[in-house]
Amino acid sequence: MKIQLIRHATLWLEYGSRKFLIDPMFAKAGANPPVMNSANDRRNPLVPLPMGVAVDQLLHPDAVVVTHLHPDHWDEAAAMLLPKTTPILCQPGDESHFESLGFTRVSPIVNDLEFGRVSLVRTGGQHGTGEIGQMMGSVSGFVFRAPCEPTLYLAGDTIWCEEVIQALDDHHPDVVVVNAGGARFLTGGPITMDDDQIVSLCRHAPDTQVIAVHMDAINHCLVTRSDLRRRLEAEGLTQQVAIPEDGEWVNVTTDHLPAN
Repeated sequence: MKIQLIRHATLWLEYGSRKFLIDPMFAKAGANPPVMNSANDRRNPLVPLPMGVAVDQLLHPDAVVVTHLHPDHWDEAAAMLLPKTTPILCQPGDESHFESLGFTRVSPIVNDLEFGRVSLVRTGGQHGTGEIGQMMGSVSGFVFRAPCEPTLYLAGDTIWCEEVIQALDDHHPDVVVVNAGGARFLTGGPITMDDDQIVSLCRHAPDTQVIAVHMDAINHCLVTRSDLRRRLEAEGLTQQVAIPEDGEWVNVTTDHLPAN
């Protein structure tokens, strides 16, 4: 397995002889207004796509995986630029949106789906608590499995909650990608994992390698990479959590699995 953080939640995943583009956000820096009701008025995205990564390099995956339809995970630029024959894998209920845009190969994952050698299982989550969590709507994560590959859990936009605990306990992933950043509004708690919640995840699943993304790119994500590194150092967890920079690759192997 090889995974590249493009920016925010946008990932390029090479897994089971397939190439997946995850949660594409292609907008240029500052193209969009700030998230409303947040602590600052910086325009989004806060940063450009990383040097050395051109959008046209990302337009021909074997499939696009979209965890939910918020614009920092699926934006107008991605909708315009991706070929309409690109397979789209999404959560149930979102398929009509992609079809309305002209995409012709849309597959909602109700429970599970086989894509070549790769099996995907949909997991749940909570995009916040109380009224805010309800307002944020349905979100999904996905567990990836393939022969001779580590089990990968893409948690999606969720806080630390029972659904995440259940996914960890049911699937025992070797690797979990968490959307960090502690995104939040002026009122209410975080709507993605903050540093406290990532520590809780690490304590619950000490044998799982964590990759933390979703930081330093959208104005309401208030926990930075530097903040998270300092907390992990204080907790003695720096070896368990990778915090890639935009454009950085993470190669994952597990000792108990044979090489491809």
